Amino acid sequence: MSLKKSTLKLADTKQFSKLMMDYINGNENLRPFYSYAPVIDSFKQVIEDKSKESINREVLVEVLSSQYGKSSIKHPDAIIQSLLDKNTFTVCTGHQLCLFTGPLYFIYKIITTINLAEELKKKYPAYNFVPVYWMASEDHDFDEIKSIHLYGQMLSWYMHTAKGPVGRLETGTLDVMINELKKILGESANANELMELFSDAYLKHSNLADATRYLVHTLFEGYNLLILDADDARLKNEFLDIMKDDIKNNTNYKIVNKTIDELKQAGYDAQVNPREINLFDISGNDRVRIEKSTEETLNITPENYSPNVVLRPLYQQKILPNLAYVGGPGELAYWLEYKAMFDHHKINFPVLIPRNFAMMMDEKSAQQMKKLGITIIDLFKDTEILIKEMVTRNSSADLSLKQEEEQLVATFKEIMDKAVKFDVTLKGAVEAEMQKALNSLKNIESKLVKAEKQKQETNINQLKKLKEKFFPEGMLQERYDTLAPYYLKSGKQLIADLKEQFNPFQFEMMILE
Repeated sequence: MSLKKSTLKLADTKQFSKLMMDYINGNENLRPFYSYAPVIDSFKQVIEDKSKESINREVLVEVLSSQYGKSSIKHPDAIIQSLLDKNTFTVCTGHQLCLFTGPLYFIYKIITTINLAEELKKKYPAYNFVPVYWMASEDHDFDEIKSIHLYGQMLSWYMHTAKGPVGRLETGTLDVMINELKKILGESANANELMELFSDAYLKHSNLADATRYLVHTLFEGYNLLILDADDARLKNEFLDIMKDDIKNNTNYKIVNKTIDELKQAGYDAQVNPREINLFDISGNDRVRIEKSTEETLNITPENYSPNVVLRPLYQQKILPNLAYVGGPGELAYWLEYKAMFDHHKINFPVLIPRNFAMMMDEKSAQQMKKLGITIIDLFKDTEILIKEMVTRNSSADLSLKQEEEQLVATFKEIMDKAVKFDVTLKGAVEAEMQKALNSLKNIESKLVKAEKQKQETNINQLKKLKEKFFPEGMLQERYDTLAPYYLKSGKQLIADLKEQFNPFQFEMMILE
């Protein structure tokens, strides 16, 4: 069954930064910091520009083939081999290796990327477009990926030591977390299907990168998605000169800092700050910052280098025939710091496409909202403001003393006029008395609202539960909830239903019921 969609303007939600809103609205202040507008017509030019670059497609195909070859996944050979064709391009998103898919927006990013590839094929049929999920397998922030939120609980993967790139972490100890999940999700057909997928992914693959590839491939099977782990010596060899330049000359540190200054002058804050050397050494069991240039650091083999958040986008664009990056607001903010760096290295800066944004609404919640007399846009308001509005609206008496306040001010104005005729120094005393009276009115109004709140306690509790459901811990639902509860309802059809409603060039908040 298809989802029903309504939309809100992103500006109306007040959930997005000035930079994000200025980007999608084409504000001229940001125009120097990107190459192409996020519209489908931009791709004619970006195809032409990217075609002029030298991409080692043979190595890319070799790496993808070997990575898929060691997996139990049905080998997508035709899609991989298509990358040898100079008329085949990629569109890409990247994300951490969050357990059990992590927050919903991870799924949204991939669907946006798949749909982007399909829309480009319709517009430019002479070319092929392959969606790519770039696994952030070299990320080392275990705390950011180790937990999921499920029905008000937080489940976590406990490891005694979790050092180095997360993609290399062994997954055998995840059996404990999988058993916890199984108890919570129950025994429905969709729950069993999902648990089988999780078990096959994490317990039949030795490391987190291989497990995540299997999980994502299975969820999106049939949509031509390729999954790349860039932690590979062959790919890094293509990027070696730029990495050595970063170590020896700190080129990127200088360029990006200059761009950050320009962004600040244009009225925007920095999202990330470059380091003098934007690489890690992963030759041992940890991921260690390279702090200074030495003969040793300049002679390590490529697989021992790991790009940080500054160099990863450059690495991506160096090894992929990539036209666009699909990302969230934070990602787009740091990409906008990098255009001058790309220009310096003569690597094409891609079209930056904001991912789709969505809020899932169940029928029960929709009915509760109707009963309480609140709309979707109301949910984006501060909880206390929303409660006051609802209580006032549903009260049988007028709780506002605004009219009385206006009358009081008018009366004191008359008093003031009389007083200053006798003694101009009385003005301050009259103003002070007026403020006391106004404060008393506010206090009385607060007591009226408080008394009415007690009468409407049931409605207020329902409203608070709704707010917590759609903004758990004050966050957007898509940044907190995991896929599992929604999968239980719809199964794998959920992916198809979301894909049907998403549009890579529609920058709005979707409400999906």
